[in-house]
Amino acid sequence: MAAAACSHTHHYHRLLQGLDRFSQCTILVVGDLMLDVFLWGDVRRISPEAPVPVVEVRRETHVLGGAGNVVHNIVSMGGKARMVGVVGNDAFGREIRNLLQEAQVPCLGLVTVHDRPTTVKTRVIAQHQQVVRVDWEDIRPVEPEGLLAILHAVETQVRGVDAVVVSDYAKGVISLEVMDAVRALAQQFGIPVFVDPKVPHAEFYHHVTLVTPNTAEASAMAGVAVSEDISLEAVGRLLLEKLQCRHVLITRGPEGMSLFEAGAPPLHIPTVAKKVFDVTGAGDTVIAAIALAAAAGLNMREAALVANTAAGIVVGEVGTAAVEHARLRAALQDSGGGEG
Repeated sequence: MAAAACSHTHHYHRLLQGLDRFSQCTILVVGDLMLDVFLWGDVRRISPEAPVPVVEVRRETHVLGGAGNVVHNIVSMGGKARMVGVVGNDAFGREIRNLLQEAQVPCLGLVTVHDRPTTVKTRVIAQHQQVVRVDWEDIRPVEPEGLLAILHAVETQVRGVDAVVVSDYAKGVISLEVMDAVRALAQQFGIPVFVDPKVPHAEFYHHVTLVTPNTAEASAMAGVAVSEDISLEAVGRLLLEKLQCRHVLITRGPEGMSLFEAGAPPLHIPTVAKKVFDVTGAGDTVIAAIALAAAAGLNMREAALVANTAAGIVVGEVGTAAVEHARLRAALQDSGGGEG
C-alpha cells in the first residue's frame, strides 16, 4: 500500500513539474481563425412581431475563436504560441490581429485573403443560456494564391517550435496540401503533430501523433457507430488502424475521455467537471493542454490527465473560455493528479 501511495505521489509531482515547463514550450497552431462575439443580456418579454424572445443587450465581448481559442488557451496556460491562419481584409480581421498581438502572439503567419470575409460567430446569451448563434463565413477552400501564402507561413513558422496543433473547423484553411506540408516539416524537425479533426477531412490526418475526435466524430471517421455490439474501444482501435496515427483521444463529454494507443490498454479518464455550463471551446482547451503537456516532456497518458483537468475547468464557464496556468495547477492539486 505504501509503495502504491509513493508511486501515486511521484506521478502527481511529474504532472506539476510538466506544468512548470509550459513556459519553455512554443506551439505552432495551424487552422481556422475566428472572432467569437458574445452579446450578453436579459429576456423579459416575447416579441410582438413573432414568437421569439426579445434580448435586452447589456454588454458585448469579442474574443479569439476557433484556432484562435487554441492559441488563447496555450498562452493562458503559460506557453508560447505562433499562429498560421487566414483573415479577411476587414475590420474583424484587424481585430483578430490586434487580439493576437495583445496576447503577445506574433502575427507573421497571418494571411490576409481579400476575397473572403473573416469568420465571425455571434452568440446571443441571456440568463446564462445561448439564445441564437449567427455565423458570417466562407467555407470554400482558400484560393491557390492564399494556399501558397499559407504553405509559406507554415514553413517559416514551424522552425524552432516544440509541437504543431492543427485546429480544423472546416472553414477552408486545412487541406490535403497543408496537412502534407505540416507532416513533412514536423518529420524533418522531429516534432509531434496534434489534430482537432473534422469528419469530412478524415483522410487528411494519416500518420499524425494524435487526433482528438469526440464520440460522434470518432464513430463517423471509423465508419461504425458505438452500440451494444460495437464498443468505444473497438472504434478507438479501428481509428488507430485507419489513420495509422500513434494515439487517438476520444472526448466523451460528461463521461470524460479515453486514450487509445497501439500495443497498450486504453486509458479511460472520468471527467473532473463539477458543473457543465457550456462546452463551447472545450475541444480547443483539450488540444492546447495535451500538446503543451507533451511538449513539456510528459508522456501521452500524463498529458491526457492534464488535458482532462483543463477541460473540467472550461466547461464550467459560459462562453469561449481559456484556462489560466495557476487555476490549472490548483485543479491538479485538488484532484491529486489521479486517473480513473
